[in-house]
Order: sequence, then C-alpha cells, then structure tokens
Amino acid sequence: MPKRSSTGDEYQNALRVIEQAIGEPLAAKNPAAVALGRLGGLKGGKARAKNLNQEQRTAIARKAAKTRWKRAKKKPTIETGR
Repeated sequence: MPKRSSTGDEYQNALRVIEQAIGEPLAAKNPAAVALGRLGGLKGGKARAKNLNQEQRTAIARKAAKTRWKRAKKKPTIETGR
C-alpha cells in the first residue's frame, strides 16, 4: 500500500513553489467578500431564531438532540466490543 503524502498533490506543490518564488500568493481572497461572508455569519443564527416560533425551535432542538443520542449509541464500547 503506498504511503500518503501530507504535502498534497502535484498541482498544489507546483502552486506552492511558484508562490514561494514570486513571494506572494496567487489565489488571494477578496477582502470585501470575506467581510460580507463574516457579516452574514454573525447575524445568521440570531436572524433565523427570530423568524422561528417556539414550536419550530423546540422541534429543531429535539431533532438535534435525537441525532446526537443516536450517534452516541453507535459508538462501540470496550466491554461489549459492539
């Protein structure tokens, strides 16, 4: 079985070499887009909660808890081996 390299594939390595040679990143993020995305992320949860009624919030919380417990039950234990 071949070992996996943690340095990425050939294209990523080539991009890294070029960026190091020229001294600046080629794929820079747009600062305006980053700020806009952060702004939406900051108000997203509060805005969603504001638009939901108590029954909807309860149903969402119940579904999330049920999923967490279902996932926890699937973990094998050392004693049983299941």
